[in-house]
Amino acid sequence: MKLLNTFTYEIKKSKFIAYAYKIDTKEEALSLLENLKKEHKKARHIPYAYKIDHFIRKSDDKEPSNTAGTPIYTLIEKNNLNHIFIAVVRYFGGIKLGAGGLTRAYLNTAKEVIKERKS
Repeated sequence: MKLLNTFTYEIKKSKFIAYAYKIDTKEEALSLLENLKKEHKKARHIPYAYKIDHFIRKSDDKEPSNTAGTPIYTLIEKNNLNHIFIAVVRYFGGIKLGAGGLTRAYLNTAKEVIKERKS
């Protein structure tokens, strides 16, 4: 596994930190997730998505259904990425963003981590 890029986005006192990694196995993805949870103990949520050939996995990590993992996975597909793991760590700032705001925040953060990786 190799870190490709990180990107941080802040909105209404919430902080979203995206990580993009090149991975080759499901075990690497699980290991990365464990490491992120240890590193960001005070984070409220760590949704993610990854794709290794035909195997995909995504999680909203207790965010409202389809507001986090699905938008991240959609970006992976749209950009024809493979052997990729993208997680977005969220530190809640006390102001609710609503489902639409939440989806946009996760989508924008993941978009930027992919964009930065490509340039």
